[in-house]
This record gives sequence, structure tokens and C-alpha cells, in this order.
Amino acid sequence: MMAECVQTVYLTLMLLYLVLLGTTHTAQSIYPRIRLSHQELWQLNRTWVFQGHGASLQPQTMLLDEGHERLYVGARNTLFSLSLDRVNTHHREIQWASTEAQIEECLMKGREKGRLFAVEEDSITSGRGRCPYDPNSPCTSTLSRGELYIGLYTDYWENDGALCRLNNQTYARTERDDRQQLNEPKFVGSAVIPDNDDRDDDKVYFFFTEREMDAEGVNKAVYTRVGRVCANDQGGQRMLVNRWSSFLKTRLICSVAGPNGIDTHFDELEDVFVLKNKDGKNPEIFGLFSTTSAVFKGYAVCVYHMDDIRAAFNGPFAYRERPEHHWTPYEDRVPYPRPGSCASKVNGGGFSSSKEFPDEVLRFVRSHPVMYRPVLPQHRRPVLLQTEPGRRKLTQIAVDRVQAQDGHYHVLYIGTDDSVVLKVITIYNKDTDTMEEVLLEELQVFKVSAPIREIIISPKRQQLYVGSEVGVAQVRLHQCDLYGSECADCCLARDPYCAWDGLTCSRYYPAGVYTKSRRFRRQDVRHGNAVQLCNGLQIDDEGSEERLVYSVESNSTLLECVPRSLQAKVLWFFQKGDEKHEVRGDERVIMTSHGLLFLHVRSSDAGVYVCQTVEHGYVNTLLRITLHVLRGDRVQSAIHRANDDEGEKAAAPCHSSIGPPPGPSISPRALVPSSVPGRHSRLWYKEFLQLIGYGDAQRVEEYCERVWCTDKKRKKTKRRYVPPGGEKRGKGRGEENSNRAPRHTLDT
Repeated sequence: MMAECVQTVYLTLMLLYLVLLGTTHTAQSIYPRIRLSHQELWQLNRTWVFQGHGASLQPQTMLLDEGHERLYVGARNTLFSLSLDRVNTHHREIQWASTEAQIEECLMKGREKGRLFAVEEDSITSGRGRCPYDPNSPCTSTLSRGELYIGLYTDYWENDGALCRLNNQTYARTERDDRQQLNEPKFVGSAVIPDNDDRDDDKVYFFFTEREMDAEGVNKAVYTRVGRVCANDQGGQRMLVNRWSSFLKTRLICSVAGPNGIDTHFDELEDVFVLKNKDGKNPEIFGLFSTTSAVFKGYAVCVYHMDDIRAAFNGPFAYRERPEHHWTPYEDRVPYPRPGSCASKVNGGGFSSSKEFPDEVLRFVRSHPVMYRPVLPQHRRPVLLQTEPGRRKLTQIAVDRVQAQDGHYHVLYIGTDDSVVLKVITIYNKDTDTMEEVLLEELQVFKVSAPIREIIISPKRQQLYVGSEVGVAQVRLHQCDLYGSECADCCLARDPYCAWDGLTCSRYYPAGVYTKSRRFRRQDVRHGNAVQLCNGLQIDDEGSEERLVYSVESNSTLLECVPRSLQAKVLWFFQKGDEKHEVRGDERVIMTSHGLLFLHVRSSDAGVYVCQTVEHGYVNTLLRITLHVLRGDRVQSAIHRANDDEGEKAAAPCHSSIGPPPGPSISPRALVPSSVPGRHSRLWYKEFLQLIGYGDAQRVEEYCERVWCTDKKRKKTKRRYVPPGGEKRGKGRGEENSNRAPRHTLDT
């Protein structure tokens, strides 16, 4: 009982610590800088969606073929071929349904009708050993030099997890029922990665999770593993026939340092992305992990270098006498050639095939498949953490390497369980040994909420292809003009794809790639220091937008001001005469995400309100609002005069020449009764001359007509966003509406 109590208390403290650590780690990434709904993406011409034309897209797998400019989508009973230019046009499909006899056979064996996968063995190669029986079963595969390397469950009841190689001549796999090699594996990813120029020394890496008994032999812990085999492994001659003679595995660590030296581990591998470099020998491995706790769900992204992975496989082997014992490094003699090595010239050239390896080597590799040293991530910590309780689940990851003016950056595209793709960059500060996360964009790629199952990136086309059960979406990686046309707008965005070119925010090209003049280019991804970089190029405060707002004493009023960046801090200042001071919220005046809300307006509130944003030290004046407060008794008197005017029931005219109001803060229903006065009784509201102290009756009359006309239009048509120019799909919206956040266009 005491041990259980201590364990419970410790778990609670660790979870609290993780939450606090995550809050500190992700303080700048809780909110995206830009949030775009599916409708806004569509209006901006940034996305196209293929929805299957009635066919079910679940389950689903996708393959990018840039050589033929096609995206292949395997779905239930159908294979689709989509155009990489526009996934929703010029598609082709092959119907591949199961026969009634096959369906009946699966039902008799206990499978669900909706989870059937069958192949026509008389027309194509048998799918046995090449794909799982259940399409929802975890599976990974990679094709190299005509050979298929695959991790899957080979049997009907998913008891036999195996790593296999298949071609027309040879077959190799892990040992059957050998829990030391694989124990309840969940296969996630695989890749062929060469060590050097000798192709006979190429290795195939598998990424998976499996269960392992702890040292006490009580709990089955989940570990993430990276396994490795030689691509040319032919197995042994007398033993390990048609079995791997080179299979080894070690643990991938993704953890956060905790109190008292005890780390918090993210052990469940959700997805893996291999970011290849030019020579293909040293790619970076990005792993998306989650916690295994049923109480608390957190996510992390860790990055691994191939040098560290190779060093772990070249290190000591692990050894323990019994499953309940601790692992220790193997210190006895290791046979030659080193177990796990390939038959290649690099390794001496003494063996032309693994079939020539001594039996001593084969026995050792079969009994010692685990390496003692785990693989630690870059900087020994995650590059991204999400530990806030109740946040969305992270499902998929893809990465693009982008060259910016101040270096190379990794742009992470992370899929979620609610149709959202997060665009993130991470910046490591060597001086402070800290990691900064910058959440650039939050993109809702599908109209309805659905888990994202696949993300494929095309750096060549600068496109992202996203798959879910509701469709396949194509999304452009960037849209620089969305940030605005000013130097500060572009620099504060910190998007490595974009730079200010002297006129607007546009695509950044490295030197020698694009001939456009580099004289005016401004970009600062690491710091976003617009104050220094855009010195002398600041937005002129005098050119900020101005609005006129009317309110009535004791009524509520919202002074609306929403910046484009959700990461910017909004400050309000009240200016009356020469005096100017910052507005502090209280029980009567509330600072909301949409603006400054007055619950009860007083006559002393009248004056000029200035809305400013502060982001990375850069101060920008977005809006100047002049608030006029009308005395309540004078307004009531004007309304009574209108009611006394009998016989005039016609509605006030609405002139087409009058544009939309400058943002009225009170409804016209608060000023007039339900039966609106007629044409001649419109003279009553000229009483506003006395109410607001203006001598310009024409201006007040125009304002009231705007209020009435806008109210009528709202009754007739539901407000919807229309981009500038009247086109439903346009690209000029970011330029003409520079002071609005895209996510709030429907809220104005």
C-alpha cells in the first residue's frame, strides 16, 4: 500500500511538472500567428480538395510520383490517380472490389465486412506477406532496387509480427515467435539509408514500437525502437535459413528532464519522417511521439542524426540472463565479422554473401539482437512539446528544409485529429541552451473534422498533400502576401519562405536562384526584429485607419480592433486633448480578443481611443476610434417625437450611393421604434445636432441613413465574406485588408 501511494503521488507530481514545463516551453506557440479556416483557404486559392466522388476514402494510403506528376491514393475498393497540379481535376480510378465469395469467406472467419482486403491471385502477385489482412493493421514498407522491405503482421489473427524482404528470387524475415526480436510490434516507418558508396553495405531501417517486460517482470512498458538489417542479407546456409542474419535493434529516447534526475518519456511513436539530404547518407529523422499514460496525453517531436544512430549500432551489445533482469553491456568476446555487419567490400571483402558467415556469428546475432546504448535526440530534448491538457491530438508529421537569409530552418507540418495542419518552426538558442517554437500558421484543410492520416510534402512543387477519410487536400506551403505589404509585417511573420522585397512580402529566394535585386530584401526568422531591420520603414501612425463610433449613456459598446497576428499584444490608449494614457480593464471596461468592451458607457468615456499592437518590441498603431457618447434623455426625447408623428409609415429610403457604416456600436433599433418614421419625419433625427454638438446636419443625416440601410440589408441577406473585387476566389485580400486577422473576417 505504501509503495502504491508513493507511486501515485510521484505520478501526480510528474504530470504537474510536465504541464508547467510544457507551458514554459511552448509559451510562444500556444496561439498561431495566423489562423485560416477551410473557407478562407479556399477563398485565397490556397487549397484544393478531392473527395472521392462518392467512394469511401477509408482506409487510405498515398504515394507521390513526381516523375509522372501523379498522386496515387489507395482507398476502400478503389485506386485513385490524382493530378499533382490540382488534385480535384483530371483524376483516374480503378475499381477493385472483393467478390461475394471472398466477402462470405471473411465473414465466416470472423472478420468485419467493412474491414476486408482481398487480391485477385490469378491476375496479380499474391498479397500474402506483402500487405496485412486487416487494412487498419499497422504496416510499413519501402521499395529499393526492385525489392520490397515490409513490416507487418503476416497471419490472419495478427499474432506474427515480422520484418520481411520479398522479391522474385529470395525471401527473408525475422524469426517466428521470437519475443526477443519483436514483441507485439506496431510498425510506423521504414527507409533504405546507405552508409557509404558501397551499395552492398546499404542498410534498411525500421521504426516501430513494442512492449517489453520491466526489470521487475510486472509491467509491459512500451518502447520505441529503430531496427536495422542489411539490404543484401541472404540469411544463413545451415542456420537462420531465410531469416535475417543481421537484424539488430535499439531504443529511441524522446524525453524531458524532470526533477531529481528522473526523465519523463514520450514512448509511443505516432509517426516518423525521414528528411533526406543531397547524398542520401545522412538524413535527419523526425519522430512524433506521445505519452503512454491513460491519465495525461502529451506530444513531442524529437530529431535524430544518423551519426548517433550508427554509433549506437556500432556500440556494445546488450545482455541479460533472464527477462526479469536488467540489461547490461556484453563484455565477452564478440565474433568476427561483427554481428549485424553486411557482406561488403567495406567490411573487408572476405565474404561475398551472408551465407558464408560462420555459425558462431549467426548464433550470436540471434541471441543478442538488442544494443545496449539508446539513441538520444538532437540537443538531448524535444524540439517541440505539447503538454496542455485537452489539446488536440497530433497524428502525422512532414518536414521541409528551407534556406533563409540567416540560415537553414526546418518547417514542420503536423497533422491533428480535427482536420488541422500546424505549420511550425523551431529555433535552438545555443547561448541559453533553450528551444523556441514558433507556430506560424494553423490551417483547417478540411471542412468537417476528421483525423489526418497522411501528409506528403513536395518541396519541388511547394505543395502539401493531406489525406483523411473525408478527402485528399492539396495546400500551398506558403502565401507571403497574406502577411501584408509593409516591411514590419513581413519581418514579424518569421516565415523562412518569405521576405520583404522593398514593395511587399514575397517569396524568398537564395542568392543565385533568382535574379531580382537583393538590395531591399528584409528577413529575420531567428529574432523577428522589425524595429532594427525596418528602421525608417515603419508604418506611419498618421496613416492608420480612423473610425467614428456612437454610443448612448448606460448602453454597452464594443470598440472593435483585431490584429492580423494572434501573437501580438493589443494595447489601448485614451486620448483627450493632449493627454494620453493606457486603458486598464476593470469591472466596467473589459479588454477582449475582439476589442475594448464597455459594459456601461459614461459621458466621460467620450474621446479618441488608439489601438496599438506590440510584437517583438515593434509598436504599430492599427486604429484610431473617436467615441461619441449621446445623452440618454435627449435620445429618448427624439424617439418620442418620432412616435408622435402620425400617418407616416413608409420606410426611410436607402440610397445606393451611401456605403457601409463606419462601424456603429449600437443597433438602430435602440434609436427608433419598430415602425420606422416616414420620409418627412426623418427631420427628427437632426436633433443629433444638439446631442453630439455638431454643426453639420448633413453628416448626421447620412450616418443615420447608413445605420437604417445596413440594418435592412442584414435582415434580407446573411453576411458573408467576399474578397476585394467581388470575386469569390482572389489573391488581393491580404493587401487590402491588412489590419484584419483572416480568422475574424466573418466576425466584423
